[in-house]
Amino acid sequence: MKPNLLVLGGTVEATALCRALAEAGISGTISFAGRVDRPVRQPLPQRVGGFGGVDGLVAYLRDHGITHVVDATHPFAAQMSANAVAACAEARVPLVALTRPPWQAQPGDEWIRVPHIAGAVAALDRPRARVMLAVGRMHLADFAPNPQHAYLLRLVDPPKEPLPFPDATVIVDRGPFSEEGDLALMREHGTQIVVSKNAGGTGAVAKIAAARALRLPVIMIDRPALPARDEVHSVADALRWLDHAGTDLGV
Repeated sequence: MKPNLLVLGGTVEATALCRALAEAGISGTISFAGRVDRPVRQPLPQRVGGFGGVDGLVAYLRDHGITHVVDATHPFAAQMSANAVAACAEARVPLVALTRPPWQAQPGDEWIRVPHIAGAVAALDRPRARVMLAVGRMHLADFAPNPQHAYLLRLVDPPKEPLPFPDATVIVDRGPFSEEGDLALMREHGTQIVVSKNAGGTGAVAKIAAARALRLPVIMIDRPALPARDEVHSVADALRWLDHAGTDLGV
């Protein structure tokens, strides 16, 4: 059976997978949620927007003859990942997650681990500090209860609504970032605390390494719980999974 993949994208891993699929002549489509105005150009056809929940995704899989799904969304895209597990089970379509192992604290790290965004908000209920808030545009409003801080925000796109706190500096940039660059950025802005999701991977780890070098505390937000699913951690492993999941790849 010739595969026809649906790649749920939005990460550097998804882009690397699509490049490998295109080079191997494997048909597929990459889907973006639409939260970024300028998604990275892909070597596969792409679609943008939600599916309409589990039922909508089931219908899409059936209507488009999708044979396999690779969930290469961000580790914190919990709803999409849960929907993918449920929809693939209902449509009887094999699913694998191409995901990054979470970061692990290293000697010199000062992590304040919290289970969710609300935990990070609670951890910032303290006197004024200069905070690098690296949680993405969608969660900025959650931190409105702590307007006393001076926030440094690094976003892929400029904010579309007024910021929920009065003292904020916005840097519009797209990773991957370097430790040297993040060290310079934190020194320039006098950063005292970093707030980060445990995204894993290499594209955003620079801020964690820079915080370690500067001996800064990091409020580290744990990943959300997800339903059980097959997982791989590299493009090569994803291709091997395809090769053993009822396909005729020839790769």
